[in-house]
Amino acid sequence: MAIFITFEGVEGCGKSTQAELLKGHLEAVGRKVVAVREPGATPVGEKIRSILVGSEGEGMSPLTELFLYEVCRAELVHKVIKPALEAGVDVICDRFTDSTLAYQGWGRGLDVGVIKRLNSIATSGLVPFVTFFLDCPPEVGLGRAFKRMRQGTPEDRFEKEALSFHSSVRKGFMELAAQEPDRVRIIDANRDISLIHGEICDIIKRCVSRKS
Repeated sequence: MAIFITFEGVEGCGKSTQAELLKGHLEAVGRKVVAVREPGATPVGEKIRSILVGSEGEGMSPLTELFLYEVCRAELVHKVIKPALEAGVDVICDRFTDSTLAYQGWGRGLDVGVIKRLNSIATSGLVPFVTFFLDCPPEVGLGRAFKRMRQGTPEDRFEKEALSFHSSVRKGFMELAAQEPDRVRIIDANRDISLIHGEICDIIKRCVSRKS
């Protein structure tokens, strides 16, 4: 049976790296896998992504930001994620509904209850089977992100936010993990990449065995 896996965390936590490594691991053990990212992964989503993470989106209202994320999510879920799961293909998503709660809820101060309702509408109630929250101090993650920028990676609009914003986002992720400990697994991201990958693979192995 196909499983839906998401990766979450503050900027520079290493989630994208771990999502890619997990995809390789699952394929190596014979599973079919599709990897996607939010926002993006569809033609509509990629166009909106350029606004959300680029300088073009600077100054937009938090509510506008929220609705743009939900538009991307609805398109991604209904055009890619659900069809893949129904076809027996595992899906790994780099950010999903928890990011919207953490960033637009705890970070921007929008009503978390409203965000949860919009998330449910956009996804038709789809919830990840397991979510990995890669936790590291925001200043560490931002340091990694800034290093990537110096190496030529395009700047992300959210990386320009104050440290206090990123601290609020991290707090949001921690509270979400406390609310759903069976789904959201906190992973210490301030370690060697291979150690993190090994822990994630062990958790996935147990989860797959439980679901089979």
